[in-house]
Amino acid sequence: MKGLVIAGPTAVGKTALSIKLAKAMGADIISADSAQIYKELDIGTAKVTEEEMLGVKHYMIDTVPPIKKYSVGDYQREVNNILSKKEKEKKDVIITGGTGLYISSVTEGLSELPSSDLELRE
Repeated sequence: MKGLVIAGPTAVGKTALSIKLAKAMGADIISADSAQIYKELDIGTAKVTEEEMLGVKHYMIDTVPPIKKYSVGDYQREVNNILSKKEKEKKDVIITGGTGLYISSVTEGLSELPSSDLELRE
């Protein structure tokens, strides 16, 4: 399995490039965008449309309801599960997006930290 990361700021062409490369490589795409992960948040997120996908399988877009608590740890676990499946399938992947913390959580891992103290937070 080969993996590629395309990262950068908004509106520089990451999506178009990732789709062209995915078509050439026969790869799937995993979004690393903290806004595109939420269902129904379509305005201002520049989510890729079905037509723009050109048949390339995309993951981590429109997967979380906007009222659900979701963390970078949740993202990391879900993406690592996808990567494990893709490795078994010998399928290449491209991770693309502009949320650096999402990308580094997968490429570098996260530190183990204690849970927050709910009483203190209140």
